[in-house]
Amino acid sequence: MSNQSGLVWHEDRDWLYDELHSRPFQRISGDVSITHIAVLANQQERKVQSEQIQKLLSMLGMESDAVDQACNIYTSDDLRIRWEQHLEFTSLTITDSREGVASTQPFFTTALDRLPDGWLSRYPGKTVAAFHMRIQNLKGAHLPAPNDVRAQLDNMQMIGSLPQNGAAQIWTTFRTHGDNFGRFLIFNNSMSKGQMGRMVQRVIEVETYRLLALLGLKEARNLSPVVADMDSRMADLTRRLSTGEKSNDTELLGELINLSADIEAERARTTFRFNASRSYHDVMAARLDELREDEVSGHLTLKEFLIRRLTPAVRGCETMHNRLDDLSRRVNRASDMMRTRVEMAIQNQNQQLLSSMDRRSRIQLAMQHTVEGLSVAAISYYAVGLVKYLIDAAVTAGAPIDKEISTGISVPLVIGTVWFITRKIHSRFKKLAEAKAEDVNS
Repeated sequence: MSNQSGLVWHEDRDWLYDELHSRPFQRISGDVSITHIAVLANQQERKVQSEQIQKLLSMLGMESDAVDQACNIYTSDDLRIRWEQHLEFTSLTITDSREGVASTQPFFTTALDRLPDGWLSRYPGKTVAAFHMRIQNLKGAHLPAPNDVRAQLDNMQMIGSLPQNGAAQIWTTFRTHGDNFGRFLIFNNSMSKGQMGRMVQRVIEVETYRLLALLGLKEARNLSPVVADMDSRMADLTRRLSTGEKSNDTELLGELINLSADIEAERARTTFRFNASRSYHDVMAARLDELREDEVSGHLTLKEFLIRRLTPAVRGCETMHNRLDDLSRRVNRASDMMRTRVEMAIQNQNQQLLSSMDRRSRIQLAMQHTVEGLSVAAISYYAVGLVKYLIDAAVTAGAPIDKEISTGISVPLVIGTVWFITRKIHSRFKKLAEAKAEDVNS
């Protein structure tokens, strides 16, 4: 379409529009089996995953374009494969909509059965979330009682609810079963295709993000004794600084530097994990609110169970993160105290040095005056001797002068002249020094 408006469009304008539609909801009707896998993967592993997805699509006879988008969806008549890339993980969702897929034994077969044998073993990364979902359309029939589904969840403690004001029913255990996968049973009572697709996506995100959020708790527990040790070291250093305990300032400063390095290393290692846990928890809580759950005969709803268990865990991560930040601030304050202490010691040393230099300057000045006096006497002595030679020569030549009287008169004159010349030289050097000092200051 031609640009009739004449406007200059931003280079990312198309992306800004498309991004909101990059992860569309499914439309689910009838009985469906879903398997979802979330895998922590680095860039190299994502590249291999993309290659494996292309091979999978080829083996299944499905059309495959480039597998490089944030959300890649491939569909055949009764199979949908969805591969998504997130900030630190990727997810693979397989939806099997064959007839009779939700039987009386809903987890006897799963959507994984549609994959070629051995394909998952070549799918790289560390799996965090892996679970099966069975969606059954009741078509107006009554919702099952808890005892009707207990055996399908291996008789474990069940968590269930009635989302969207009773339009559906969800059952799970939030545990892994014999195949190391979690399980969700969802019964559709009166939801449309779009409503069911959106609800299923919310449940998938709740289960995925609650597991990712808990990664921070493991990190916080491992970090707790380390932080306690650093806190003890910090308290000891602060005590030694505050009590004025005799110690080597260089040694104290070295301990502070080592402690600061340890704290910053732990902060760098854990900050992303703790912040990610908070973000995952917030997304999970938002998805739980969107489910609008009602209770099922006294069972805990998904929100009641997860908020009760997960929120304190995430707060524990935040507490550990805050303790590290507090330790960092305390080390900075102690470092300021240490710098002040060192600066004061340096100032005292400088003051003592200046006092010593002042004393030496006075002594040197007194010695200089003494030397100047001796110099005047010595120069005058030799000058009087020269004058005496002149007087002797004049007397020999017949000059009518008395040699002793003339020599005596010359002594004060010579001394005065030498003293005057010496003072003039001293005054000249002093003026030169003052002029140089003024140039430096300006």
